[in-house]
Amino acid sequence: MLFLSMLQYVWVAVRPLVLVRAAALRRPALLSVMALLPVSIQAARAEDAPVSSPAADALPIAGGELGDRFGFHGQSTWVWQAKPAFKSPYSGDNSLTADRATSYSFSTTLDLGMRLWKGGEFHFNPEVVMGKAFSDLHGLGGPTNGELAKVTGTDPTLYRARVFLRQTWGLGGDTEKVDADFNQFADVVDKRRVVLTVGNLPVLDVFDAVEYAHDPRTQFLNWSFMTHPSFDYAADARGYSWGLALEYIDSELGWAVRAGRFLQPVESNGLPLDTRFLKHYGDMVELEKRYTLFGQEGKVRLLGWRNFARMGRFDDAIALGQATGAAPDLSQVRREHAKVGVGLSFEQKVGENLGLFTRLNWSDDKTETYAFTEAGRNVSFGGLLKGTSWGRPNDVLGAAFSLNMLGPDHRAYLAAGGSGAFLGDGALNYGHERILEVFYSFQPVKGITLSPDFQLIQNPGYNRDRGPAKFFGIRAHAEF
Repeated sequence: MLFLSMLQYVWVAVRPLVLVRAAALRRPALLSVMALLPVSIQAARAEDAPVSSPAADALPIAGGELGDRFGFHGQSTWVWQAKPAFKSPYSGDNSLTADRATSYSFSTTLDLGMRLWKGGEFHFNPEVVMGKAFSDLHGLGGPTNGELAKVTGTDPTLYRARVFLRQTWGLGGDTEKVDADFNQFADVVDKRRVVLTVGNLPVLDVFDAVEYAHDPRTQFLNWSFMTHPSFDYAADARGYSWGLALEYIDSELGWAVRAGRFLQPVESNGLPLDTRFLKHYGDMVELEKRYTLFGQEGKVRLLGWRNFARMGRFDDAIALGQATGAAPDLSQVRREHAKVGVGLSFEQKVGENLGLFTRLNWSDDKTETYAFTEAGRNVSFGGLLKGTSWGRPNDVLGAAFSLNMLGPDHRAYLAAGGSGAFLGDGALNYGHERILEVFYSFQPVKGITLSPDFQLIQNPGYNRDRGPAKFFGIRAHAEF
């Protein structure tokens, strides 16, 4: 309620400026969303108000309980970062600028959900984003802000982030409770069940959902901790795709199996998606096992993926460059190729307040990065510690380290002066990219979290001749 009241107050103050700006930009869709925002706020306030009896918007769910027919959640995240100048004897077209610079991002997302029938739910997420990246996201294997998409600009942009259907079929046996969350209804489900998700959503909503390093809006900001960095998962330039995922979950035995296929972009890190679902695609299979170690719960996941698209191979580009005397260029050698990889992740509770994670991953790294970031192999680890021991149970201290690496073909291509989706210093004195991130989250008021953040990146862009680079930031996150 406090957050909604603040949001309404802020809206009254900024509404004239936003509407004038939207009108000047000739963005009728943005005008429509801004005009509807007060209605959404009032709807959320009404949702929190007590009711005297079950209404027509209540629907029976498993276990005989009553669940809401409609769901409404929202979030806003603002990130600001500053980078001091660092050592750089040379730079290329895709280098991280060596000068002092700042970056920011802002996003607002709504989850409009509807329970359709038993086990069936539908979610629609309109999203508005804006921001400015360091060097247009160039120059790093692990960019510093997971909220910045490859097409983010300084003007507010409204788009459809998610629209998907999720169907759960119970297979009998004991039941367990699922809590309400963003894009998820509260429910009581069978411990053995099958879940089908179809529509427009990020692959990471379903796969490699490591509890302690997954969400840059509340956890680590660097892309290296969102998922396996070498996992070139199918997505458009904003991180979303169309596809389907099928899961078998057996909570009694602690097993889960997932498989999915999603659309690739038409070109490397582009926004339009290639709708030829049977020709160009990203496939993935994941096995998950829960276990207990010294009385503490943990999970291990094994993920395999295979992408098939029109991509350029590094060795083909190098050979063509040597023949023509020009710098190697991936755009000149694109044809049908497959890219494969595997990732292993662990998450482990240590007592009530500490959670640890580890990721190890590998890809063949013979073709250009197509949808995520430029990394061929990776090892990362870290953890989140709640502030209970110092009397602040809602605070979180996070620390993580990532070692990003490239395959030999990828290294040779960059050393020969080639440029990829994110990298290209004009030359390369190769070294593994090492990333350290530390943040501290606290709640000044309920529903709003502030998180000072620090990142140290050695060998930015895998280049020993440049850096180290330091990044100081602050994140503000609000949700309801």
